[in-house]
Amino acid sequence: MRDAKDHSAIITRPLAQALPLAQRLESLGLPAVIFPLLEITPLGDTCTLQATLQNITDFALVMFVSPNAIDAALPFVHGWPKNVSIAVVGEGSRLRLAHHGLTHANTRIFCPAPGERMDSESLMRNLDISSLQDKRVLIVRGETGRNFLTDMLRHAGVNVHQLPAYRRQSPAMTADRQHRLQQLAQGSHDWLITSSEALRILKQQAGALPDGSSLAHLLRQRLLVSHPRIGEVAEELGFQQIELTDSGDDALIAALQGG
Repeated sequence: MRDAKDHSAIITRPLAQALPLAQRLESLGLPAVIFPLLEITPLGDTCTLQATLQNITDFALVMFVSPNAIDAALPFVHGWPKNVSIAVVGEGSRLRLAHHGLTHANTRIFCPAPGERMDSESLMRNLDISSLQDKRVLIVRGETGRNFLTDMLRHAGVNVHQLPAYRRQSPAMTADRQHRLQQLAQGSHDWLITSSEALRILKQQAGALPDGSSLAHLLRQRLLVSHPRIGEVAEELGFQQIELTDSGDDALIAALQGG
């Protein structure tokens, strides 16, 4: 990746999701720097996770909130049952399902329709809610996160069970990370933000830098955000250049090329 002094696209996703996008940007001649704002780690105890997934046929539908949820859960499922549907929010999750051998050709998969924003609201519009009433739905997710899907399904009369599959946490502020963040904050970059939680971590860590001016510089840099909700959080946190893009990597790339 390029030096932090260059005008670069700062990819803030967890490392596993950041690497493919960084490679794609570099192949297009767009400088990219990976600076994860969230780390994905395994659960300390996976007994509940394994036991629930071994009885996956107890559920009519399994919803995976992210590619991380898919990667954490599917190693414990040996052969996906034909009578259990899957729901995912975004293109990245659909591709991770395919990586594990699950596609529209062999599994009923619900996801936002082409042309729709890849988010929980769009997914809800594409679910057959009436067929799920009085049935059990499993939501595989991190230990923490937004409860929108759970709340909406329960409101519609669906029996929802949440299953934590991984842990999301703020990266430790080591001396190397502190130095790297200070370099980036003092530059002029495009920050790719796909999580409100990550954005809050960014401001908190920049505000803790010892130089006293990095946060003010950072707040003036350009943010590319993938959802209106993240844009609202960015405004609340004081960021001054916020650009809303469509969801998906293609939209982020188009925004970088156009800006």
